[in-house]
Amino acid sequence: MTDEDSGSGLALVFGASGYIGSNLVPFLVARGQRVRAVSRNRAVLQGREWHGVECASADALEPSSLQPVLAGVDVAYYLVHSMAAGADFGELDLEAARNFRDAATLAGIRRIVYLGGLIPENPESVHLQSRFETGEVLRQGPVPVTEVRAGMIVGPGSAAFEVMRDLVNNLPLMITPRWVFSRSPPIALPDLLSYLAGVAELPQAAGQIYDAAGPDVLTYADIMRRLAAMLGRRIIIIPVPVLTPKLSSYWLRLVTTVPVNIARALIDGLKHDVLADDRALRALLPIKLHNLEESIGAALEAERDHTLPAHWVEGSIRCRNFQPRYAFYAKQASGYCTTTADPQKLWRVICRIGNNHDFFVLNPLWWLRGAADWLIGGPSFRRRRRHPDELRVGDVVDAWRVIALQPQRKLTLLLEMKLPGAGVLEFEIVPRDGMHEVHATAYFHPAGVWGLLYWYPLVPFNLWIFKAMTREIVRRAEQ
Repeated sequence: MTDEDSGSGLALVFGASGYIGSNLVPFLVARGQRVRAVSRNRAVLQGREWHGVECASADALEPSSLQPVLAGVDVAYYLVHSMAAGADFGELDLEAARNFRDAATLAGIRRIVYLGGLIPENPESVHLQSRFETGEVLRQGPVPVTEVRAGMIVGPGSAAFEVMRDLVNNLPLMITPRWVFSRSPPIALPDLLSYLAGVAELPQAAGQIYDAAGPDVLTYADIMRRLAAMLGRRIIIIPVPVLTPKLSSYWLRLVTTVPVNIARALIDGLKHDVLADDRALRALLPIKLHNLEESIGAALEAERDHTLPAHWVEGSIRCRNFQPRYAFYAKQASGYCTTTADPQKLWRVICRIGNNHDFFVLNPLWWLRGAADWLIGGPSFRRRRRHPDELRVGDVVDAWRVIALQPQRKLTLLLEMKLPGAGVLEFEIVPRDGMHEVHATAYFHPAGVWGLLYWYPLVPFNLWIFKAMTREIVRRAEQ
């Protein structure tokens, strides 16, 4: 297939469950593109409920899984990285890139589009070096690679953006490391998606490397001040020289909800000015770029327009009680238990949660928590269930509301108590080796520092209670 008729081809988004991938898939579909979305966990993709999208699973670290998903593909967007895997993520990234490059060669695809990172002079960051080397590995094969390099992305769910939003929401007074004066050209998520989709369609972009950037070059302190102004908050930033990147990552773990491995990898790259020369890309695709204020406004608007999910989804505005100021990423606690009981019996037990104030374990403590909520005007004790044994979307279960339900598979409850943040409790029945696992997972999106202070004392309790809940559900089902 030639570049000229690429619009009728099949686009593979490899890494579709990640931040860019989960936004690129619907963006391409809206442009009339046929899309195959791929991640290691197909169920996660199916939960997105993308209409007209083929969902599949593959792992770039397992070469045998790649050929089936690459069959018939015209252009492949390579968006995977292993930042969350720990200290060895750089080596894993290179191994994955080699496997994908070789599989793409065998499949005969026309083009690989790779999203890399802006590279400063003499980068010390393992994260940035890994992004650079991944592009080099992909280019060692015969399939033409178009690499788009971007720095900070402004959009809901972008790790760098969410770090800054958490800091602005949580800390009116910030004692910060010197990296807050590093400069970067932030780019709006819609602009980056337009660039990624556009370069895949142009023959002259094959084999090229492009810097992508927004129209502003700002320090991270400037970005946080402008973000605070748009969110109606006042902040004071006091930089000090003693906060190393390692200490900064521990600090961010306490005051933000961004996963710690990702936060540390990002901080390693913030020690440098990360600048761009985007003249070539702007000449190739002369789109109208959003400035920082417009980018932030678009991010907040995107959250408000987010469709209701079929279950808890990271950052879903519905699962944050429609409060953009609540943290995008959630603190989590979970437990599970394995059983031979069939899904119908397990589901019947799960659907009785909260009936007569029965939450399976430690009911007196659940009652006391409800009483405290009632005393401060919350919904606890003020509402009745529609039916003792059945649930449907919209039903109330004391202070909870059913926001999603898949019979015999998954139940999602939104906590409507008065508390500094938004809570979701999700039960899932998962088939496993001829048996079933019952999972119970709590997600909490803190509202500023008070939300974090609410969450941390509960961590030891949560580590125990959700295991105990699933054991009791299994016990009752097996009876």
